[in-house]
Amino acid sequence: MKKYIKIEEGAYRGQDMSGRIFPILKDYQKFSAKQEGGFVTVDVSEFDGFLGKDKARINVPGISSLTIVPEGQFIQHRDELRRDKGPKDNKKKKETDEQAIERIANRFAILDEMAEAVATSKVRAMIVSGPPGIGKSYGVEKALEKQNMFTDIAGDKRKFEMVKGAMSAIGLYKKLYEFKEPGCVCCFDDCDAILYDDLALNLLKAALDTTLKRMLHWNTESRTLQAEGMPNHFEFNGGVIFITNVKFDNVKSKKLQDHLAALQSRCHYLDLTIDSMRDRMLRIRQICGIGMLDKYKMPSGLQEELIQFIYNINTN
Repeated sequence: MKKYIKIEEGAYRGQDMSGRIFPILKDYQKFSAKQEGGFVTVDVSEFDGFLGKDKARINVPGISSLTIVPEGQFIQHRDELRRDKGPKDNKKKKETDEQAIERIANRFAILDEMAEAVATSKVRAMIVSGPPGIGKSYGVEKALEKQNMFTDIAGDKRKFEMVKGAMSAIGLYKKLYEFKEPGCVCCFDDCDAILYDDLALNLLKAALDTTLKRMLHWNTESRTLQAEGMPNHFEFNGGVIFITNVKFDNVKSKKLQDHLAALQSRCHYLDLTIDSMRDRMLRIRQICGIGMLDKYKMPSGLQEELIQFIYNINTN
């Protein structure tokens, strides 16, 4: 089974490889007992910039500069590099509807895989960004429900919750405390107010921290916590999924940009890349094609006519 590794800090022949993700061929090896640092051998056959080689040694300061990541994150990274490169003659070919639908489907396949990784504690946290009404929450909730199937059968309390709507900092603290145990997942769906509240953001950053111990503190007096018998600090061992309509790359506030960058550095960030009205309509066409309208029992011809009508009025 292939393993994939993220280079947190490292270089190849003077080129900075920080943030790059590769399939790993040979595990980390130290240079020598006297020399600091080491290297990892990776597969570079799917990337440019390595002089046609299939493998390369990436030098790193130490083993802590390497992070094992799931295959979906590698695929996302590889596809983004290919898309950023673009045609050499700068004459970008127009993407067909079929190609766009395939691109969107691939992004949602990565979303399903990453949600399952959080649900099974392989990944601590994930942030999903995309416009409203495209089914971001659906795949995440299905993955969490799948992992809680036996909990439901036993009649026990679910180890996850989809939290929607307004959320204050104290509410966030309480919710994270409720799902602090290993194997639990707290999914915040469209709770974008958290991103604009410094106190809530700092709590979220603490919950997503990459340290061995993730300690959350509430160091101001709170009658709510006292009334409910909750401590003013606890260790968080659960998982977090944050689903938002905010596209992090488009945020203009420098202060908020710094906060969001800190969040991204602590977890997996997935932008569904549905940036145009055409993409949104193609996503609607895609999910209608897999049975979303079947419950209405309309003739197939009428169903296709309705989908085409919605597509036409929103893209013309």
